[in-house]
Amino acid sequence: MLLRDHSLMSYHGVSNWPPAWLWIDGLEDKHPRGEMGILKAAKLSNVLPATRCFLEIDYEGSTYMGCLLFDDEIICAQITENLQGYLNRPIAEIGSLDLSHTL
Repeated sequence: MLLRDHSLMSYHGVSNWPPAWLWIDGLEDKHPRGEMGILKAAKLSNVLPATRCFLEIDYEGSTYMGCLLFDDEIICAQITENLQGYLNRPIAEIGSLDLSHTL
Protein backbone atom coordinates (compact mmCIF):
# COMPACT_ATOMS: atom_id res chain seq x y z
CA MET A 1 0.00 0.00 0.00
CA LEU A 2 1.33 3.43 -0.95
CA LEU A 3 1.95 5.95 1.81
CA ARG A 4 -0.55 8.40 0.28
CA ASP A 5 -3.28 5.73 0.26
CA HIS A 6 -2.49 3.90 3.50
CA SER A 7 -5.40 3.68 5.94
CA LEU A 8 -3.11 4.55 8.87
CA MET A 9 -2.22 7.88 7.22
CA SER A 10 -5.27 9.51 8.75
CA TYR A 11 -6.70 11.37 11.69
CA HIS A 12 -10.27 10.54 12.78
CA GLY A 13 -10.82 8.83 9.43
CA VAL A 14 -9.63 11.78 7.31
CA SER A 15 -6.49 11.39 5.21
CA ASN A 16 -3.55 13.44 6.49
CA TRP A 17 -1.48 13.22 3.29
CA PRO A 18 -0.31 15.50 1.89
CA PRO A 19 -0.34 18.08 4.65
CA ALA A 20 -1.20 21.73 4.13
CA TRP A 21 2.02 23.71 3.71
CA LEU A 22 2.67 26.85 5.78
CA TRP A 23 5.35 29.30 4.61
CA ILE A 24 8.01 29.77 7.32
CA ASP A 25 11.04 31.24 5.52
CA GLY A 26 12.20 32.58 2.18
CA LEU A 27 11.61 35.54 -0.06
CA GLU A 28 8.12 34.69 -1.26
CA ASP A 29 5.22 32.40 -0.37
CA LYS A 30 4.56 30.31 -3.48
CA HIS A 31 1.52 28.62 -1.85
CA PRO A 32 2.48 25.00 -2.61
CA ARG A 33 -0.36 22.49 -2.48
CA GLY A 34 -0.20 18.75 -2.59
CA GLU A 35 2.93 16.71 -3.06
CA MET A 36 5.33 19.57 -3.76
CA GLY A 37 8.89 20.27 -2.70
CA ILE A 38 11.80 18.38 -1.19
CA LEU A 39 11.63 16.91 2.32
CA LYS A 40 14.21 18.53 4.59
CA ALA A 41 13.06 17.38 8.05
CA ALA A 42 10.56 15.06 9.76
CA LYS A 43 10.19 15.56 13.50
CA LEU A 44 7.98 13.95 16.11
CA SER A 45 6.10 16.39 18.33
CA ASN A 46 7.50 16.99 21.82
CA VAL A 47 3.97 17.58 23.11
CA LEU A 48 2.26 14.51 24.54
CA PRO A 49 0.51 12.59 23.27
CA ALA A 50 3.01 12.56 20.41
CA THR A 51 0.50 12.16 17.61
CA ARG A 52 1.93 14.85 15.33
CA CYS A 53 4.74 14.66 12.81
CA PHE A 54 6.09 17.98 11.56
CA LEU A 55 7.53 18.08 8.06
CA GLU A 56 9.75 20.77 6.59
CA ILE A 57 10.14 21.15 2.83
CA ASP A 58 11.98 23.38 0.42
CA TYR A 59 9.96 24.58 -2.55
CA GLU A 60 11.15 27.11 -5.12
CA GLY A 61 13.59 28.79 -2.75
CA SER A 62 11.32 29.00 0.30
CA THR A 63 10.78 26.78 3.32
CA TYR A 64 7.40 25.40 4.40
CA MET A 65 6.11 23.36 7.31
CA GLY A 66 3.35 20.78 7.33
CA CYS A 67 1.81 18.69 10.11
CA LEU A 68 0.60 15.11 9.90
CA LEU A 69 -1.93 14.30 12.63
CA PHE A 70 -2.45 10.69 13.71
CA ASP A 71 -4.84 8.85 16.03
CA ASP A 72 -2.08 6.63 17.42
CA GLU A 73 1.32 7.56 18.93
CA ILE A 74 3.04 4.36 17.79
CA ILE A 75 1.97 4.79 14.17
CA CYS A 76 3.03 8.44 14.29
CA ALA A 77 6.48 7.48 15.60
CA GLN A 78 6.87 4.76 12.95
CA ILE A 79 5.87 7.08 10.11
CA THR A 80 8.17 9.82 11.40
CA GLU A 81 11.08 7.38 11.60
CA ASN A 82 10.36 6.13 8.07
CA LEU A 83 10.18 9.67 6.71
CA GLN A 84 13.53 10.55 8.28
CA GLY A 85 15.07 8.01 5.93
CA TYR A 86 13.84 9.99 2.92
CA LEU A 87 15.29 13.43 3.58
CA ASN A 88 16.26 15.38 0.44
CA ARG A 89 13.76 13.39 -1.63
CA PRO A 90 10.71 14.79 -3.45
CA ILE A 91 7.43 14.71 -1.53
CA ALA A 92 5.71 13.13 -4.57
CA GLU A 93 8.22 10.25 -4.46
CA ILE A 94 7.61 9.84 -0.71
CA GLY A 95 3.86 9.66 -1.29
CA SER A 96 4.53 6.72 -3.63
CA LEU A 97 6.45 4.68 -1.02
CA ASP A 98 5.11 1.20 -0.41
CA LEU A 99 4.60 0.95 3.36
CA SER A 100 2.69 -2.33 3.45
CA HIS A 101 5.73 -4.28 4.71
CA THR A 102 6.85 -1.71 7.31
CA LEU A 103 3.70 -1.10 9.39
